[in-house]
Amino acid sequence: MSSQGSTVDLTPGARRILDTASRLFYERGIHAVGVDTIADEAGVTKRTLYNRFGSKDVLVEQYLRGRDQRWLALRTAAVDAAGPDPIDRLRAVFDASAGWSDSDGGRGCGFTKAHAEFSDPAHPVAQLVAAQKQELLELFRGVLADAGVVDDHLAQAVLALHEGALVAHGVGVGADPWVSAREAAVRLASGA
Repeated sequence: MSSQGSTVDLTPGARRILDTASRLFYERGIHAVGVDTIADEAGVTKRTLYNRFGSKDVLVEQYLRGRDQRWLALRTAAVDAAGPDPIDRLRAVFDASAGWSDSDGGRGCGFTKAHAEFSDPAHPVAQLVAAQKQELLELFRGVLADAGVVDDHLAQAVLALHEGALVAHGVGVGADPWVSAREAAVRLASGA
């Protein structure tokens, strides 16, 4: 999958295609949605879709990159607003994730869902997913280090708590998986 187009500088027709594809991929799954459906719902021809994106794979890549850019902007704003205290920043990541999950219809992580459809580690979609999760692990490593905790196992445990809350929230298990995961992560970071 090579990057074509841009999630920032798209023609109105390309933006409509990407927005439609993004909604359909998240709601129905990537493999379940064909280019015919995307073109029909976006009000364009298949030829226009291919002229703008080249392939469905490029459209999938743009969908994931767009989700990631929106998520990073939200998360960065929340972490920045939390101030310098690492425990407050850790809470902010979990709280931002909870807000994102609620605003997104609570259907779970678009990246995890994409990975379920593209599990071959050599596939570019699987590589995008792995990179997104690795970036989150690096964030947790940094926040924990700022809290005086340099322990990769704990950083991975915090990531597991975060990802578990994503899944539990998405399937409706537990009273408030985000609060439970956040508080467990805070206890790990605080050495309690």
